[in-house]
Amino acid sequence: MATWRPITLLFGFALVTMCQGGCVEVDSHTEAVAGESFQILCISCKKRSETVAEAFTEWFFKGTGEDQFVKILRYDQDEKLNVMDSRFMDLVAWNGTKEISDLQDVSIFILNVTYDHMGEYLCTVNRTLFFDGGFQYNLLVNKTINVGVVDKANRELASIVSEIMMYVLIVVLTIWLVAEMVYCYKKIAAATEAAAQENASEYLAITSESKENCTGVQVAE
Repeated sequence: MATWRPITLLFGFALVTMCQGGCVEVDSHTEAVAGESFQILCISCKKRSETVAEAFTEWFFKGTGEDQFVKILRYDQDEKLNVMDSRFMDLVAWNGTKEISDLQDVSIFILNVTYDHMGEYLCTVNRTLFFDGGFQYNLLVNKTINVGVVDKANRELASIVSEIMMYVLIVVLTIWLVAEMVYCYKKIAAATEAAAQENASEYLAITSESKENCTGVQVAE
């Protein structure tokens, strides 16, 4: 058994390195701050990871007061990012899947948000699945994200509560540390005083014994 254990560990490490990270669909934030960068999340996970697939994405935008969506960009593994709307020209960066043709994360960054970027975004993922025998299946996924633009970021309730809890924890830990220091100081002081009394008692006992011995010697003479 001892001989096979290193081989088993090496085999396990090899399997771990061959594994790919899982895909999790997360909703995008919807509040952007003017003048700052903002990530719009759009994730469409493939249900069966072992199936070979290719995908491309197209993004559409409908601004405030507009009636219909306008295509603003397209991304695929061959042609990369192609921005088609002047409102987003030189302001969009790709932040999704790279190096593979099966796009699952098709998120983008708006590098300098303006009020022209406020509105409704439609993210589409067009995926083609390839099966044995030459069979193909096309799947289209649409996701809508409403993005608002503000002058200053509004803090979320969870962030405020977390900060309050952090300060409360710091105060509690500080009080506990001071109490521990006072307790340890008193304990050390008491131990030092007891040791001093014990040493004094031993000194007095030795002194008394020495005097008695000296007196006995003088009487014997």
